[in-house]
Amino acid sequence: MSIGDVLAEGRRHAGLTITQVSQRTCIRETIIRAIERGDFSGCGGDFYARGHIRSIAEATGVDPEPLIREYDATMGAPRAISAADVFQPVTPVRLKERRRPNWTAAMAVALAAVIGAFFVFHHFSRAPAATSAKPAAKVHQTRHASPPPPASASPASAHNAPRGLHIRLTATQNSWVQLRTVSGATIFSGVVYSGTSMNWTERHDVLISIGNPAAVKLIVNGKSKIPRGRIRALTIRLHARHA
Repeated sequence: MSIGDVLAEGRRHAGLTITQVSQRTCIRETIIRAIERGDFSGCGGDFYARGHIRSIAEATGVDPEPLIREYDATMGAPRAISAADVFQPVTPVRLKERRRPNWTAAMAVALAAVIGAFFVFHHFSRAPAATSAKPAAKVHQTRHASPPPPASASPASAHNAPRGLHIRLTATQNSWVQLRTVSGATIFSGVVYSGTSMNWTERHDVLISIGNPAAVKLIVNGKSKIPRGRIRALTIRLHARHA
């Protein structure tokens, strides 16, 4: 059986559709269909083809190593590559991404419309309250008579409670990303495409590796975690308590 046949059979055996595999791996459905047909031309090169094969196999419960060996035997063994070849998007992918819709601009327009609607609603909803003094006095009297709120948790217990990790990664260009636990278990491994975002919520420390740090925005608990400067690749540990 070919690589595509093995992956397709594994997907069907796992009871998954191509759409579900795409959601788990962040690989476009058209590329998954092409790989199942044995067509790797849309992957953007051998490095990305191997990464797609590995991600699809892990998502469908198939052992990826025999498939990688078969790919190397069929398509040719991998040549020696530099860090720039590994971690920077190749030219075919960039050319294809130029034709994709500009989701960032569309999201900005939608956000502006929501903000405008909020201010209009906020302005007109406050006008009746400003012209009625008596209801305001009643509200004030009711609040004064209400019992005090229950005591909040002590500062010591709030300080000792683990905060957890709320991770959001947004790609401005294609970038390979891997998220794993400190014990080595893989949470996510694959390519995050330009204009897309990934979100994770974790309770324990994790390690995140980014192939093209300059092309992504990494926000952890509301704080940016990408250092400034031109960096080829990046692996950092995110602490759940002090993130």
